Formats: sequence, structure tokens, C-alpha cells
Amino acid sequence: MLEDAQVGVSREWCSIGSGLQHLGGVEAEPWQAIEVSDPAVPEQLLEDKALHTSAVVANCAMNRERQLAGVNSYTRELDFNPLDSLTAAVAGQGDASWLDLCCGTGRALIQAAEHLRHTGLLERVALVGVDLIDAFDPIPSPPAVTLLATSATAWTANTSFDLITCVHGLHYVGDKLAVLARAAQWLTPTGRFVADLDLASIRLADGRPAGRRLTARLRAAGLNYGNRRRRIACIGPRELRLPYTYLGADDHAGPNYTGQPAVDSYYCEHS
Repeated sequence: MLEDAQVGVSREWCSIGSGLQHLGGVEAEPWQAIEVSDPAVPEQLLEDKALHTSAVVANCAMNRERQLAGVNSYTRELDFNPLDSLTAAVAGQGDASWLDLCCGTGRALIQAAEHLRHTGLLERVALVGVDLIDAFDPIPSPPAVTLLATSATAWTANTSFDLITCVHGLHYVGDKLAVLARAAQWLTPTGRFVADLDLASIRLADGRPAGRRLTARLRAAGLNYGNRRRRIACIGPRELRLPYTYLGADDHAGPNYTGQPAVDSYYCEHS
């Protein structure tokens, strides 16, 4: 997992010292300074603290009210109803858990809790949502959902989950690869991880997209990436060790494939 975020990268230089560690916790070799000459590379990349206050990221007006099922829903975006995964886990092992990263208002989790309450399964299911913005819907009493206002890159799970989702949330995250690495480690042996991921937003120090080489490395690590749907997924825990060091984020990247302004993430790649 990425342990040292390097920021403040200028257009001219991207320097990686021998003391850094790349994604996966493996010590990096000494690297020469990498010249960055692409005019598309931003003058200054943002560290997390500045990124979190960006109008693109800290935007309560964006679509954060996605429901569990229906037209604007998790079921439509994921092509399956999370309740089906949870009830199957309960049937197979007696309990279940769902972690929703970048959960928005938490509406889908709250609706799932209400359904599980009516079917008598609520006490067997743990529901956890994490989002940067504290704009959650009210949780019915007694509380059945845990909603945490914190960054997905900072929060750490102390348990494993049968289902982990991140629906269009990575578009606004700085260190996308670190979130992927962490989430993949938090799965139960049969747990399912699904997230929307636009690989065009993961760029190298010279501004080029990480591209096919990153796709191949993700697949080699046991994660399935679909280019058409821009979705990454896996079953069961994975150790994601990738030779990239996070440099910072650009919140002026403009709209991505969803039509909404998004964030590009920059990395130095180690051979």
C-alpha cells in the first residue's frame, strides 16, 4: 500500500528518492529525476488536504443520493442488487457485511437496513459507509448503519467484508491505487469488491495515461477490469503490489466519461 505521498510536482521535474516506498510497501530503488515536459501536466499537483477542499471533490450538489434500487440506483450501476449478495452470505455463513466507500448520503445503505429489518435479517448484517462529506441522510432509530465522514484514503477497516462497493467514487479520489489496494485486502475469502474506475484518470509523471501496462498488472494481481464498463472487481482478498508512487492530484482535469468534472491522479512508475 502506498505509504508516502509525494506532492508539489512541477512541470519540469518529478524526483523520486531512494527512501520512498511504492504501492505495496516495497522499498523503491534509487531513481533519477524524471523530466516532465508535457504541457498538459499541471504546474502544481494537490496533496490530499488541498484536494479535499476542492470544489470538484467537496461538492454536495453532485449526484450523491443514489438509491438501492430503481432508476438512479446501485442495482442499476452495479448490475446486481447488493441485497442479493448480503442475503446469500447470511444463508451461507450466518452473517454478512457491506462496506460502501464514497457512499454519498448513505441512502442505499439505509434502504438496505430497512429491507433487512423487515425480513428479520438486520441483526446478522453489518452496514458501513465512508464518505468525505458529512451530508448523510438521517438514520432511523435504532441505528443499523455506521456512516463515517472521512477520506477513503485515510480510513482503515478493522474487519473483513463480504461486499465492498465504490460507485463512481474513485473519480474524486487522489490516490486511487492505494484505495484499490486497501479495499482488496479487506474482503472475506468469498467477498466481492466492485468499483467504477476510469484508467484514463491515472497518469504518469509526464502526463501520459498509465494505460495497458497498468491494466495488465491489475489483471495479473487477480482483479478483473472491464474496459467497456470501466469497472474493476474481484472475488476474495488480493494483495495488490504495484510499482507506482503517488505524486498528487489534478482537480482541473475536466469531465470524464460520466460527463462530470473529475480528478486525475499522477504516479511515478518504477521499472
